[in-house]
Amino acid sequence: MSLQSSKLIIFAAIILLLLTAMKDSNIIIDSQMTFAQAIKGSKAPQKVINNLVMLDIKYYSTDGKVHQGQLIVSKDVENDVKDIFGMMFDMKFVINKMLPIVKYKWSDNKSMEDNNTSAFNYRYIAGTKRLSNHSFGRAIDINPRWNPVIHKNGRLSPANGKYDTKKPGTFYAKHPIVLEFKKRGWRWGGDFKKYRDNHHFDLPK
Repeated sequence: MSLQSSKLIIFAAIILLLLTAMKDSNIIIDSQMTFAQAIKGSKAPQKVINNLVMLDIKYYSTDGKVHQGQLIVSKDVENDVKDIFGMMFDMKFVINKMLPIVKYKWSDNKSMEDNNTSAFNYRYIAGTKRLSNHSFGRAIDINPRWNPVIHKNGRLSPANGKYDTKKPGTFYAKHPIVLEFKKRGWRWGGDFKKYRDNHHFDLPK
């Protein structure tokens, strides 16, 4: 290889690095916690914590710009989550925000009311003494205020929720993201019989 060719290759590599850096600098960082910060105060046993991983996820938010948030999930579902959120990014599916739920002092209600997308939260299923799949990082709630739980009596959770499937960031039975989750063996809460948990996806053990 000639000296001139070598210089051209090096120059091209530098340009590529600069373009990548410029692209990354346009990302709005919403969450940049360490794993230790993101699980601080959780009541989860060490066995559960040892099987968790924190992912940096890029998404389009309501301002039309690329943001970066974080999700804590089980290592068992890591690849599914990366693939599906990558699909959402390619589709420019709108996600309001994505913060580890420690930001809300582990309050599921406060996280939902703030329309926060989250995963791991060591807690019981609302109204029961059964651990939720969120407790093991095997469940994700996406845009809960736009995809609220609809109870049999019409009550919504969160109470400030509004379900309009024409709005970006909402799910319905034939939505490509719903279908992709289900193809991989996940459940969509919108199919639940006792209530429709439209923001919820999980993969039971």
